[in-house]
Amino acid sequence: MADVILRSWKPDGAAALVGIANNKNIWNNVRDRLPSPYTIDDAKDWIAFTLAQKPKTSFAVEYNGVLAGSAGCILKDDINRRSIEIGYFVGEGFWGRGIATEAVRLITEYVAREFDPIRIYAEVFEHNKASMRVLQKNGFYLEAINRRAVIKNDVVLDDYVWAKLL
Repeated sequence: MADVILRSWKPDGAAALVGIANNKNIWNNVRDRLPSPYTIDDAKDWIAFTLAQKPKTSFAVEYNGVLAGSAGCILKDDINRRSIEIGYFVGEGFWGRGIATEAVRLITEYVAREFDPIRIYAEVFEHNKASMRVLQKNGFYLEAINRRAVIKNDVVLDDYVWAKLL
């Protein structure tokens, strides 16, 4: 899908980010470190953080010139130094258009090109079947189900680990 790109965050994108991230349906599928409610100050802080990153690991997902979500990676260290975790979300108004699938393809290509990993993976809550399909479409396989491993909204959930070996 040529209409999806990853780009650096821009300071003037804070309001658009709030419009996407201040959504309970997004928050229910991401880690608790994403604040809820998500405020303009949260967005400004996040964008400033990403602009200072070296190397760049967090990107805006743009669809047809409009901010649609976020994608990034977490570089591991020590014995896991060639394993990289990816994460992503797309605003609810953009669901069902293949945008997340393309964003995952793009972040996976970026990670493979820039960091020489041997393994890329993502963790998905048990109820997020759409995200699991996105990963599967990008060649990830279900590596493990960590039973009762995470807590979201005070509910204990299984954590599905999807991996791609390079």
